[in-house]
Amino acid sequence: MLTLTSPVETPLHRLPAGLKLALLCAFTILLFRLSSPLPLAAIAGALAMAHLALGTAIAAQALRQLRPLWPFLALLALWHGITGDIAGGTAIALRLTTAVAAANLVTMTTRLADMLATLDRLAAPLARLGLPMRRVTLALALSIRFIPVLSDRIDAISTAWSARSPRRPGWRILIPAALAALDEADHVAESLRARGGAG
Repeated sequence: MLTLTSPVETPLHRLPAGLKLALLCAFTILLFRLSSPLPLAAIAGALAMAHLALGTAIAAQALRQLRPLWPFLALLALWHGITGDIAGGTAIALRLTTAVAAANLVTMTTRLADMLATLDRLAAPLARLGLPMRRVTLALALSIRFIPVLSDRIDAISTAWSARSPRRPGWRILIPAALAALDEADHVAESLRARGGAG
């Protein structure tokens, strides 16, 4: 399984995972309290500059991780173009892109083990109630790790389709992508069973 953590060391790597997650929550709340495109565009620009300040490798990786957003952005543009609410659509697109970029920056600069340890500490009160919180945090970790894996598999499926047909793949790759996800899940389940389960 791949990881989203960047191998390029940055000052953000040295910050505690709990602090970064808390700042991400506050940043996201701020984004959703803004409705005008201008301040949202300013925040998006500042975040882009922060990525560039951390290095071109980080910025390039962050840009690649935003590729899955384009279908949603295209739908937003289509819908708000039809309804005539350009300002509203622009604000939603900026808010969505900026929030995802900020979350990606946290995952790129935080080791998964540190993030899991933080989530374990936050979930400790629920664990006292008898809930299997270790399994919940493991499921979250696997979900995070599946993102780049499935993105690569979908890219490979799209490339294979394009090599065999002049038409755009579109919805036709949904079934192969779903089968690829099930295949990856089966491999992970076998690995977990071989190691004694989820704990």
